[in-house]
Order: sequence, then C-alpha cells, then structure tokens
Amino acid sequence: MAAESAPPFFAESIIFLAATVVAVPIAKRLGLGSVVGYLAAGAAIGPFGLGFLGSGEDVLHVAELGVVLLLFVIGLELDPAKLWRMKRDIFGLGSAQVVLTGLTLFAIARLIGYEFESALVIGFGLALSSTAFALQILQERGQLSSAYGQRAFGILLLQDIAIVPLLAMVAILAPDEGPSTGTKLISEVGLVVAAVAGVILAGRYLVSPLFLLLASSRAREVMVAAALLVALGSAGIMQAVGLSMALGAFLAGVLLAESSFRHTLEADIEPFRSLLMGLFFVAVGMSLDFLVLADNLGFIAAGVVGIMVIKGLFLWGLARVTGSANSDALRIAVTLPQGGEFAFVLFTAAVGAQIFPYQTANLLNAMVILTMLLTPVACLGLEWLAERLKASGVENPAVETFEEATPTVLVIGFGRFGMTVAQILTSDGLEITAIDNRPDRIAYARKLGYKVYYGDATRADVLAAAGAGKAALVAMCIENDRVMEQAIDLVREGFPNAKLFCRATDRAHALELTKKGVDYQIRETFESSLAFGRAALEVLGTPSDRIAQIDEDVRRRDKERLEVQLAEGLYAGTDRLHSVTPRKSSSQKTPDSEGEPA
Repeated sequence: MAAESAPPFFAESIIFLAATVVAVPIAKRLGLGSVVGYLAAGAAIGPFGLGFLGSGEDVLHVAELGVVLLLFVIGLELDPAKLWRMKRDIFGLGSAQVVLTGLTLFAIARLIGYEFESALVIGFGLALSSTAFALQILQERGQLSSAYGQRAFGILLLQDIAIVPLLAMVAILAPDEGPSTGTKLISEVGLVVAAVAGVILAGRYLVSPLFLLLASSRAREVMVAAALLVALGSAGIMQAVGLSMALGAFLAGVLLAESSFRHTLEADIEPFRSLLMGLFFVAVGMSLDFLVLADNLGFIAAGVVGIMVIKGLFLWGLARVTGSANSDALRIAVTLPQGGEFAFVLFTAAVGAQIFPYQTANLLNAMVILTMLLTPVACLGLEWLAERLKASGVENPAVETFEEATPTVLVIGFGRFGMTVAQILTSDGLEITAIDNRPDRIAYARKLGYKVYYGDATRADVLAAAGAGKAALVAMCIENDRVMEQAIDLVREGFPNAKLFCRATDRAHALELTKKGVDYQIRETFESSLAFGRAALEVLGTPSDRIAQIDEDVRRRDKERLEVQLAEGLYAGTDRLHSVTPRKSSSQKTPDSEGEPA
C-alpha cells in the first residue's frame, strides 16, 4: 500500500512553527519583543539562510492578511467620535511627518546620485513606518491607549492612506506612461467613492442585523466565519478599487466599534490575527538577502543609521511642536523610525514600472528589514537611559505620564438585576461596560440608552476584550449558576486584581459563592423581601422603632445561619428561622430610635 502524500504546505508549516517556537521566546527573554523573534526565525529558515523554505514573497501575500485583521481590530477600538478627535494627529502631524521626512530623504538620495524619479520613490517609500511592527510593539507594552500611543497610531493611519497617492505617483513617473485622460481619472475617483460609501452603508445598516440573527442561533463557528467575512470582505472591496486592504478593514472596524458585537468580534478575530501577523514577520525576515548585505555592508549600514536618525528627529520635533511632552515625543521617535511593509509594495511597483532596477530594491528592502530589527533595540536604549538618569538624580525624560482615570466596572448579565446595578453605578459617574448573551436583552437595553455588548462570560478572550483586565470591579449579575461559576474561575485566574461582586440566585448559591471567596454576594430576593415585610408591618400598625428592631434582628439571625450552614450544611441553623424578636426595653432605646434606620 503506497504511503499517502502529505497535505500541501504541511512540511513548510512544521518548519515555520518550529522556528517561531524557538526564536520568539528567546527574543522576548532578551527584552526585544516577539517581532524580532519572528524576523530572526524568517531570516534563519529562508532562502538566504538555511534554505528550508523558498521565496518569502509567496508567503507574504497570504501573511498580509494579518495586517488587515490587525487594522480591523484596531478599528473596533475606535468609534467614529474618537477618530474625529484624532483628526489633528492624523492629518496634521501625520501629513507633516510624511512630507518633511520624504523630502529630506529625497534630497539625500539625489545627492548620492539617484535619478529624480528614483530618488522621489526612495525618499517617500522610506518615510513610511511599519504599521504592523509599531502596533505590535505598542500592544505588547500595553501602551496603545496611552497619549503617545494614540498619536503614533494617528501617524501610522495617515501613512496607510498615503500609500494610495504614492502608488499613483509611481504610475505617473513610469517611463513611456502616457497621462491619464480626464474621463478615466473621474471614473476611477467615482469608483473609489462608491466603494467607500458601500462599505460605510453596509457597516452601519446591514452588519449589525446580520450578527443579531447569527447570535440567536448560538453557533459560535458561524459567528467566527461572519467576523472574518466582514473584515476580509471590506478589505477586498477596497483592494478592488486600488486602495489599501488594511485601510478597508480599518474602516469596517470603526463602523462596528459601537456595535453590540464589538467585543465578541475582537475575541473571534484575535487568534487568526496573531497567527497571520507572526507569519507576516517571518515572511519579511525570509526576504533578507545576506549576500546583498555582505556585498554592500557599508552602504546599507549608513542608510539604516541615516533613516532611523532622520525619521526619529522629525518625529520628536514635530511631536514637541504639536504639543507632546518630551517623554511622549521621545517614545514616538523610538517607536516609528523603522521602514514599513508598504515600502516593499512601493519598491516592487517601482521595479515593475522600470523606475529603478531589482538590485536597488534589494538594497532598500535590506535597509527596511534592519531598521525593523533595530527599533526594539532603540526602545530598550531609551529605557536604559531613563533608568540611568533616574539613578543619577537627573529628571527622567521618558517618565510615564497617565491621565486621571475613572474606575471602570464590567457588568456581566444585563437583565433586571444588572440594569439596576448599572443605573446606580452610572449615577455616580462611573464608567461601565456591560455584556450579555441574549440579543433581545441587548436590543432592549440599547433602546433605553445603555451600551451593552454581545459576549459569552465563559470565554476568557471575550472577558479580556470587554476590559476585565482594566476593571476595578466585575459585577456578576448572571442568572445561570453554572455559567457564573465558570466566569468566576476565569476572572480569578486571568484578572485577579478585580474585585468580584456576585448576584446569588438562592441561599444554596450564596453558600457556594462564599466558599469560592468572592468579595461580595447577595441573594437577589433578600433585600426586596425585607422591604416587603417592613411595608407590611407598617400597614399593620407596628411602630417604626419596632420595625427597625425586627429588621436588624432578622439580618443578624440570617448571618448567623449562613455561618452555621457553611460548617454543617444547607439544612442546619433552622432554629434561627422561627425566633420571635424580643422587644427592647425603654432603657435600650437610642435617641434616634423613633426614625427609620440609615
């Protein structure tokens, strides 16, 4: 019997996984981050290293989907109002950085001896930073939501937009390329506008009803497929009209940022994003040609240093001029000095348009990859300098600054109980995030003005996406005891710093929650039953001081009974149920005993 052949790409997958399992932990142990590990793994197993895998270009076409999914996830975290508030960073700071850095590098390329067309493509191609690389660094350090992280993201977003006119520039600069007719130009612009409008309308009016329908089926795999369809579909539409796929996915993410399914979408996409991003960096590392590097070591080294210094200075100076503190400006400067993945696209297009030869593109690609490898080193250098200055008593130029934060609460379960809890918390100005797994509840709560998101409390990734890691308190308002038990274990294991408050469905459940060591638990009917009884006594003519005395005694006996039950079982302590509260003597009355207790 003949042996069956292995599936396509099976051996390549094994090599890829083995290389990353070895390289990434080593890189993280050295403090360089996972991205450097992926790049090193790609360089080692690629055609110019050990030769285990062929050209990285074929892998790169698939791996670019990782950048697409990354931008989709980032878009989910930015609602349109927040994006509008970033307009100065995107169109002001970002545009200034691309134009000034591009013109400076263009001038240097001209001085070296490159032709005008080649120098223009080189200058603006190297002015772009790596969205995938920089965002990965910011996410690993937990600084994407910081003030400098948001400014850095604004710059990266403008650079993603800039690739469209830069590719058009390559087409215009190509030799023997006739000018576009006015009719053709108008039709192309109209097609782009129609595509953008189509994505916006679909995201706003079609996607949420679709997810509402799918959520009611409780089929998780269908929800995952739908999430990928939305992200990749919007990217494909944008690519079809000549725009960046990543930009299309980002736009779709922004439009879904206020959707009830935002956190579930983020959690479903995350595994695919992480895997494809790793593959993307491995593919970039595979394209590093060591022969080209060895033959042109001096030129490439000078280029790498020049690119990082010039970009870093412009980034620092522009950030300072536009209002950033020195610490934030320095962090932006060491986070974005590398070349970007869109440079590969631009240089490949320039080779195809015969603006410069393939050898020039190889040199430039080597520079871009080395700047990526050295960026984490620059970040470590800034941290080392900050620590040395702190130790010597000099003011730390990179000290972390934080805005005043409001405590946040994650409410899990948004039925009648959860809604009342939310009303009390928001009345004090607290920020809450609420999740529920019933679409009908979510729709009802949204009509009442609450932002409630679809989410499964038994999934750690959904809890993390909903902000459990940042929450000061997690309020478990779930009706299902089994689901609550799983959710408590996940919160205790993954987010131990959050206080855990729980709704108990009955006395047995309250005992279980006490054994689990939650910070606070209450039976959902206990307080309402006491209020009911107090009102009944009042109507029957019982004096208010006697009602207060009975209330206090019943609470005390209930507490004692719970303690006995914890030790002896659910049916212990029944003698404390039927005791008549003895009346206080007049000498025991307090001065304010005639009024209601506080």
